[in-house]
Amino acid sequence: MVNNGKEKAKDVVADDENEHSHSEDDRDEEEVENGPETAGTSTSAQKPKKKKKKKSKAAKLLNALKGNREVPQELVDTVMEKVREQEGHADESEVRAALEQLKIGGVMEGKAGLFGRGKKDMGDHKFWATQPVPHPEEGPPEADGYIEPAVPREQVRQEPYPLPKDFEWSFVDLNKPDELKEVYDLLSANYVEDDHATFRFRYSAEFLDWALKPPGFHKEWHVGVRVSSNKKLVGFIAGVPIALRIRGNAVRASEINYLCVHKKLRSKRLAPVLIKEVTRQCHLKGIFQAIYTGGVLLPTPVSTCRYFHRSINDRKLVDVGFTHIPRNSTMARLQRLHKLATAPTLVNAGLREMHNKDVPQVAELFTRYMHRFQLSPIMDHDEIRHQFLSGLGDGDAPKDFKGKRDRQVVWAYVVENPTTHKITDFFTFYYLPSTVMQSIKHDTVEAAYLFYYATDVAFQEGAEEDGRVKKRLNELLGDALIIAGLAGFDVFNALSLMDNMKFVEDLKFGKGDGLLNYYLYNWRTSPVSGINQVGDVPPGKGVGVVML
Repeated sequence: MVNNGKEKAKDVVADDENEHSHSEDDRDEEEVENGPETAGTSTSAQKPKKKKKKKSKAAKLLNALKGNREVPQELVDTVMEKVREQEGHADESEVRAALEQLKIGGVMEGKAGLFGRGKKDMGDHKFWATQPVPHPEEGPPEADGYIEPAVPREQVRQEPYPLPKDFEWSFVDLNKPDELKEVYDLLSANYVEDDHATFRFRYSAEFLDWALKPPGFHKEWHVGVRVSSNKKLVGFIAGVPIALRIRGNAVRASEINYLCVHKKLRSKRLAPVLIKEVTRQCHLKGIFQAIYTGGVLLPTPVSTCRYFHRSINDRKLVDVGFTHIPRNSTMARLQRLHKLATAPTLVNAGLREMHNKDVPQVAELFTRYMHRFQLSPIMDHDEIRHQFLSGLGDGDAPKDFKGKRDRQVVWAYVVENPTTHKITDFFTFYYLPSTVMQSIKHDTVEAAYLFYYATDVAFQEGAEEDGRVKKRLNELLGDALIIAGLAGFDVFNALSLMDNMKFVEDLKFGKGDGLLNYYLYNWRTSPVSGINQVGDVPPGKGVGVVML
């Protein structure tokens, strides 16, 4: 069989793991859970020591895999050696793919966490067990729909949930610059960072103003927790209204994001009460469904997407530890590989910056294109205008695409047919830098993130099958990369969603080790494709929602 090496690799690893499943590492985990009273020398004095089973080399390496960001080469080599002993042939790419699949499978089954976060780190989900979310043991639903029905406003809890002593609730008014800065300061110091505390998202005030104030936003959905004595903001969660198309259903929902608690207060259990309070506020507005994402595994993802990264400034990314020079390569070779053109290729075909007058055509193209995906947003003209144009910043567009405007958050471009003046394509990306915390050379990674795009080639008969859609997307998003390079970005990031898998390889994106889980609150639907194909839907083709 073609995949025999890949399947055999999984069998070898599984057998080795089962044989040594009761190792000293397992007992260490139990001791930590039971506490220091049962983990010290007094316990060993009362009970005879168990003879430790000697772990094989493969078992030790497999254990290292669980806490590693990447599959170690040594583990790949060891498994290949075992496969050769039993089968006589092993392909390195198949073995590595099998180990990657095993690692992701362990995460999805709750046996391991993402990037080394174990099951114990994620807790036992006591909070989520009380919430209307799908649970793994339920299996695929027979039909899509809500888990709990909507109720009239008067049946919604009217009083805020109680907070621990010394804390109080606060609606954060983002129209006030000082309160907007408070949110910026809290997120800058305490929000998402990678496992090695090397990078942390740095949401600018302009970004938050754009992301959290779409048309129809509610101030009551920007929920804060303050210290009662000095009014310092120490907790925050935000919701914004969103309309979703979930397979054949149009659903009014909230997009929940930016859950953040001050690092010194993580033991106060403020996060669950923040979630409950923003949920209550949504219910008071008649909204009973939500979408949210996270890098940790909770009950139960509707999809899981992988990050892909396209290097632009290789030297800087290597200097700060974002990437590395591959074996048998050099910095010069890496820079030649990722070198971009000095100007976009579609300018003569009508590529230009998007303007307000383009909103109706872009909205129509967006709506048609989003029907390609099982989970996608529904946006009217005002929302398209806000998402694609309100974050353009101050001043004129940079000449020849070079540089950024002041306060610019979004880049939006259309392709307008010079003869018919019909907009045939558009693409957008946004600016979200990361603070570098362990480098003396640089303090910021300038990162662009792919947002929404569309092309009318997708509606031409046979264009999917004969490769015309793929070709056009490579042209279109290739120009997005060129513009990002001219604007001074260091890296361009994308997820395995929409039609991204059609161009990430050709445009030299590298597969990242970051995963993003998508969740739906109070809604059941079968899984949609993200990392892997689901049913007859190719990888990435299920999700059409980009979360900021």
